[in-house]
Amino acid sequence: MYNAGGRILRERGEIVFNIIVNCHARRVKKLIAAMEARLRAHGAQYRFFYTQREGDAGKYAYSLSAAGGTEFIVVGGDGTLNEVVSGLSEPCVCTVGLVPAGTGNDFAASMNIPHGIRALDLILDGTPQPVDYIECGTRRSINIVGTGIDVEILRRCARMRFGTNKGKYFRSLVATLFHYRGTKLTVTVGGETKEYFALIAAVCNGKQFGGGIPICPVADAADGQLELVIVDSPKRRKIVFELIRLMRGKLLERPITHHISCSEAMITSPDGNIFVQYDGEIEEAEALNAHLVAGKLRMYRG
Repeated sequence: MYNAGGRILRERGEIVFNIIVNCHARRVKKLIAAMEARLRAHGAQYRFFYTQREGDAGKYAYSLSAAGGTEFIVVGGDGTLNEVVSGLSEPCVCTVGLVPAGTGNDFAASMNIPHGIRALDLILDGTPQPVDYIECGTRRSINIVGTGIDVEILRRCARMRFGTNKGKYFRSLVATLFHYRGTKLTVTVGGETKEYFALIAAVCNGKQFGGGIPICPVADAADGQLELVIVDSPKRRKIVFELIRLMRGKLLERPITHHISCSEAMITSPDGNIFVQYDGEIEEAEALNAHLVAGKLRMYRG
């Protein structure tokens, strides 16, 4: 494990990279071999930590950062990145690099982070820049938190046992379109509370989710503000057409969409608990309570 010696190396101008790898990521063995060769060529100091189950990445991030580690590289997708950012004991003193190796890699797309070994080159040759993240009670999010039809699709997808990830997502999407009725939500932002019957509600730091769906193309994870997007639930016969507009990045232009720039937002339901997705990771909660933390994390980005 990382220890206080890493802090001394940092003070000397040397960097020890703590590389947290999602073992279930795509083509991970080949990618790690290429990364090791590149790291050795640069004379970099590094240690690999491999996850075996959900939650391991967050545990590594917490124990390593609590022991003085400040330099992290995440090899995985949005879920692994979420775990690491959520696990950091003091994000304000940490630097995070991302080597995208997940299914969707939505935050990487928002930050113009290339795939594969080129992402490591960005880390080794580039300069980390401040980015924002979202504080949600005991959870953090780097990309998007929300509730609504996207969460129902993910929940249905998680229950499927067979098929590829994309195949399960498509079947879940089709099934959800036949059953989803919308959700009653109470939203408080800027001291004002309103009621909605929503198709989806999302607090966005990044631009897209769900493997490339541009929910908020104007979002910028380094501009010191969040983008709240609430979409009224249309009549059932129109849901497919509105989702097509969502896929094309045109939903913000629709009259059923409410778009508010903010620094915090709270979303609850009069019907009880809601299911919330934090960068694709789902939890049941009494409320989605999101607060902006502006520029306190450093990341390597394009």
